[in-house]
Amino acid sequence: MVLPVKAYGHPTLRKVAEDIDKDYEGFSQLIDDMFETMYHTIGVGLAAPQINRSIRLFVVDISPYAEDYPELDGFKKVFINAQITERWGEEELFNEGCLSVPDIHEDVSRPTSIKIEYYDPEWNFHQEEYHGVAARVIQHEYDHLDGILFVDRLTSLRKTLLKKRLKDIAHGNISVKYRMIFPKVKKGKK
Repeated sequence: MVLPVKAYGHPTLRKVAEDIDKDYEGFSQLIDDMFETMYHTIGVGLAAPQINRSIRLFVVDISPYAEDYPELDGFKKVFINAQITERWGEEELFNEGCLSVPDIHEDVSRPTSIKIEYYDPEWNFHQEEYHGVAARVIQHEYDHLDGILFVDRLTSLRKTLLKKRLKDIAHGNISVKYRMIFPKVKKGKK
């Protein structure tokens, strides 16, 4: 099922998400729904807080970048209770967008390498390193688990210049091709 995405300004996007366990209700269906939602919105990642679940879960399918980055061919993963334990490498700029912040794309600086610990859907523990675009996408989705959006990583000047557009998103004064829930829209208006 395609789920509605919470828009910028929604309080769930600012909460620090909580760990889950094997008994989380509807776990398998939730993962399926997250991938379906991500594909429907033409994203490469989706974190549970974006669909109003304040839990440490995100999904990625970075294979659309495989044409430019062949190592990403078939890169599709689920990260449960993830913890980035190390970040290193030169900070690099890369143009990012977000399903919760539609129609805004900005250059964001992030380290090029990470080490992350997480569980997969079968509850196997992993400790892995990622580099380049994979590390970037994972860091972007991971930020959602800590209540951070990519626009928070912009300079003060860029944030000031985007203020009206962010307000428009929160109030639903934008056009998107997927279902969204806008926090500042009164019931019955949108």
